[in-house]
Amino acid sequence: MYNDMDRYLSENNILDIVLSDEQKEKLYKFYEILIEKNKVMNLTSITEIREFTFKHLIDSIALEKLIKDIEKKDYSIADLGTGAGFPGIPLAIAFPNLKLTLIDSLNKRIKFIQEVCETLNIKNVTAIHSRAEDIARDKKYRESFDICVSRAVANLASLSEYCLPLVKVGGSFVSYKSKGYDVEVNDAKKAIQVLGGETGESIKFELEEYGERILLDIKKVKSTSGKYPRKAGLPTKEPIK
Repeated sequence: MYNDMDRYLSENNILDIVLSDEQKEKLYKFYEILIEKNKVMNLTSITEIREFTFKHLIDSIALEKLIKDIEKKDYSIADLGTGAGFPGIPLAIAFPNLKLTLIDSLNKRIKFIQEVCETLNIKNVTAIHSRAEDIARDKKYRESFDICVSRAVANLASLSEYCLPLVKVGGSFVSYKSKGYDVEVNDAKKAIQVLGGETGESIKFELEEYGERILLDIKKVKSTSGKYPRKAGLPTKEPIK
């Protein structure tokens, strides 16, 4: 199956970077570790090699389509709601210059990510067990990241309340979205503005037969009020309108 993944990573028309053999081998080993752990822990419903490569690996690394100098700058990136490590682990493998902090509210996922990083000798990842509301209020992390990314399945207004407080002024919150995102953007306009953000560029691409994907760049133009994020659950239950 490695040869299949190698081909998908090498011959796709989505990514603009060329991955080394070592990087592709690490991505495949990540797949193997995840699939094995998935037998005892629910990490992903996507296990078929082609679908996994496109929906998890290529989709994650596609951040390079929006952040054009990602290979050259030592960006600090928070991956909020990372789950099994997406997009953080593929980004860490593809761009060893990045400093990635992977955050999830479920400690067993964080332990899995730490295991992956130790096994694959990934040095540019820190994994943190925390709720989004808590880490965004921690002085050590609040407004400290160049970029915050999230592939989490949540509406954009709620995600903005979780992610924008982590981004320094001048940085970006990048939301990975699929078709229909424009309705979410319209509904989240007030929230983005209140939280110190401004809707920027969006990059659309086709993930081959798996449909349209969008990388939405929300610029952090002013500091986020200390009122946000609100207490646990409110950003999801009652998005800013």
